[in-house]
Amino acid sequence: MNGEEEFFDAVTEANQKITGMIDLDTSKSTRSGKSGERPSQENGIQKHRTALPAPMFSRSDFSVWSILKKCIGLELSKITMPIAFNEPLSFLQRITEYMEHVYLIHRASRQVQPLERMQSVAAFAVSAVASQWERTGKPFNPLLGETYELVREDLGFRFISEQVSHHPPISAFYSEGLNQDFVFHGSIYPKLKFWGKSVEAEPRGTITLELLKHNEAYTWTNPTCCVHNVIIGKLWIEQYGVVEILNHRTGDKCVLNFKPCGLFGKELHRVEGHIQDRNKKKLFIIYGKWTECLWGTDPASYESFKKQEKRGDHLRKARLDDGPEKADSDVAVDVADDIPVAQETVQVIPGSKLLWRINSRPPNSAQMYNFTSFTVSLNELDSGMEKTLPPTDCRLRPDIRGMENGNMDLASQEKERLEEKQREARRERAKEETEWQTRWFYPGDNPYTGTPDWLYAGDYFERNFSDCPDIY
Repeated sequence: MNGEEEFFDAVTEANQKITGMIDLDTSKSTRSGKSGERPSQENGIQKHRTALPAPMFSRSDFSVWSILKKCIGLELSKITMPIAFNEPLSFLQRITEYMEHVYLIHRASRQVQPLERMQSVAAFAVSAVASQWERTGKPFNPLLGETYELVREDLGFRFISEQVSHHPPISAFYSEGLNQDFVFHGSIYPKLKFWGKSVEAEPRGTITLELLKHNEAYTWTNPTCCVHNVIIGKLWIEQYGVVEILNHRTGDKCVLNFKPCGLFGKELHRVEGHIQDRNKKKLFIIYGKWTECLWGTDPASYESFKKQEKRGDHLRKARLDDGPEKADSDVAVDVADDIPVAQETVQVIPGSKLLWRINSRPPNSAQMYNFTSFTVSLNELDSGMEKTLPPTDCRLRPDIRGMENGNMDLASQEKERLEEKQREARRERAKEETEWQTRWFYPGDNPYTGTPDWLYAGDYFERNFSDCPDIY
């Protein structure tokens, strides 16, 4: 076994120790709740479930330090974490969460003016990362050849994704409007790094949205996501970085700054940016929080408001400066990164336009890995669905299904078995000197940016799955 294979192998001893400590009720159904409760559509469900079969367990008794202490500065995709730190979804399903607020794409397609369309596209780009709020569980790494499809007639789209590469891990996806109003596609290669107290996920890969009626294409990349206190303390998440959305037909660009939390958490979750034309003239200002809402206003109103705000800050600072100063020695240094206290909700500038507001989460979300209502339905497997799904679909993965049902011993055993099966298949291909062949996507250049991408080959929904690989 070479060094790379050793590095990618599962931490099986840690898995066994953790699963031996977990005692959950495993009598839940392996289906999506009560069997025979509702008829299914193509692959969708007429009435979606509102809860997972089993609640999540507490991670407070588990330490990941013994595994991560040798990995500071390294890519976390190159180790397999104990299952206790997962959530019962594949990364392919996590990507599908981009579609929760798909109504914003439909709205953009209906809008007449390019500026209005860019506002809706910007809101969609922000909404696509909103489901990550308080989501501290790690999705399962997809197996090579794994797929996920979602057809939501009620939301007007269908979606297909495939794990097209394992080293490095690359996930490709394609979605289209059922009314032929849009195409949404891309390939994602998240680069995960451990920095001692935090895990940083740097996005790689281009996201493309095409509004077919307007012959427009928009491209962007996601912000960086960081999970703090992975060793000790309460986990918390922030997103930061600059996201640039380009309209390749008009030359308009939206620049969004996802702000790091900053000192005392003043900027926690905040997003600010603007839309400019091809001559870099600012046309519209956007502000809000990726965890709550997004608003927009004209540049003149925004600048006027900021000037008034600065005058108010100056007066407040003058009053504070009259008080006693706090010495440096009074500032405590904690082992964990303190969770920033979220500041007051978004202050709306008079005359602003609401672009997007996050959906409220179900009341039992905290017991379900902080899933949204949309997310809860992603791994639902209703009776009859297996007949239409390919054998590579995430819903059929026994380790994820076991974890969702609360059977952690089974989930850990299956995860180990699947990873060993994948390694054995890789060794067989190396011995036979054959290359892995992707099924639904092929490598090429993005038609708008010219950068390397994975493009949809078509025909998935013809449902000819006879040559799909046996990966489970």
